[in-house]
Amino acid sequence: MDRVATETTRTTETTKAAEAAEDKRTGERTGAGIGEVASERTGERTAEPLTQYVQRVTRRVRSWDRRHPLPWDLHITGFWVTAALIDVLGGGWLTTTHNPDTPAWLLLTLSVGFSVPLLWRRTHPAAALLAVAPFAFVNAWTGTALQASLLQLVVIYHIALRLPLRNLLWVTALVLTPVAVSTARHGEGRWSQQIGSQLTSVVVVALIGITVRTRQNHTEVLEDRARRLEIERDQQAQLAAAAERARIAREMHDIIGHNLSVITGLADGGKYAATKFPQRAAQALDAIGTTSRQAMSELRRLLDVLRDDETGPHPAELTPQPTLTDLEQLVNGVRAAGLPVHTTVEGRADLPAGRQLTVYRVIQEALTNTLKHAGANTTADITLVHGDQGAVTATITDTGTAGTDTPADGRGLPGMRERTALYGGTLEAGPRPRPEQGWRVHLHLPEETPQ
Repeated sequence: MDRVATETTRTTETTKAAEAAEDKRTGERTGAGIGEVASERTGERTAEPLTQYVQRVTRRVRSWDRRHPLPWDLHITGFWVTAALIDVLGGGWLTTTHNPDTPAWLLLTLSVGFSVPLLWRRTHPAAALLAVAPFAFVNAWTGTALQASLLQLVVIYHIALRLPLRNLLWVTALVLTPVAVSTARHGEGRWSQQIGSQLTSVVVVALIGITVRTRQNHTEVLEDRARRLEIERDQQAQLAAAAERARIAREMHDIIGHNLSVITGLADGGKYAATKFPQRAAQALDAIGTTSRQAMSELRRLLDVLRDDETGPHPAELTPQPTLTDLEQLVNGVRAAGLPVHTTVEGRADLPAGRQLTVYRVIQEALTNTLKHAGANTTADITLVHGDQGAVTATITDTGTAGTDTPADGRGLPGMRERTALYGGTLEAGPRPRPEQGWRVHLHLPEETPQ
């Protein structure tokens, strides 16, 4: 019982730690207010660093933008369209133009041509830049030199952010061509100065886009890794819970199945002796009561392990599991139920508690199956041989007439095999070879492997 109790306690502590971590994550997601995080367990509020608050707000804005990209694009595009029109209508373009006599309709056309394609800067950045290119050539050829032409850099940023980097080669050539046309046609400034200035702007914007792209890729990798770790953690918790349920089910099967089989045998014998030997019937009833109380005591200890020790007024007692010293009591109970059992023990060895429990449960399950399936006038033999360094062999045979063990959906044989597999042992169960009749269970646990 100490093994099941210890493993169950570890599972409970792991579950509580996971709940505490989830409470912390929930508090960070919901927040208790600006700059604070609420603690649900302690009721305290701790100051939240400004950087975490900014990051949380940024994540919310980006999340909203991913769900509703069009409103954000319309706002950004509308802002730059307004700025371009203000530059034209306010006369700011006159400070940079080479041709102050540019007609108003051309100014408005160029302003709209430079700004409206920004609406597709994220979804189709290459197409947006190609749409701006004719206006950039007209702007350079006529000498208008609108400052709105710098909006090409916004599109270049998104090309560096979203498209393969080889696109930057033709993008650079496309952007520098109007600059070369303007310098050749209007002859103001040196070639190296005009081309170098524009090239520097393109390189800086491209580097910013590449940096942001690298950061996003790194963040996505970390988020994907965190998701996979969470999935792995949840799977491990589920596997641990499933294994714990299997262990508890195996213990309950061994306890309840064996004791109920003994009680059934005692009840049948008492019923038969009631009419002729009232004294033996009374002894059978006493044995039934003793066996029932023993089963209830063992079951209560097992169920107490599952209680929440922090809320329960009486913590569960970590009572030791049965060992080979309890084998005689087990055999006496089976004998009282009407099954003659002969026991032979060879050698002496101090086995670890886990190995002793495995041998005990296998013998218990074999005797239980004999009580349930072997029929009348059956006898059983137990041979227990101790080897060196923890090796042990147990053979349980009976002379019953039944040809099968438990039903196919039973837990007896699978439970015995699971226990045996924990120590790398072997378990054989099946009918005895002819001409002998009955059933044979053979368990072998090898020597302990040094750690």
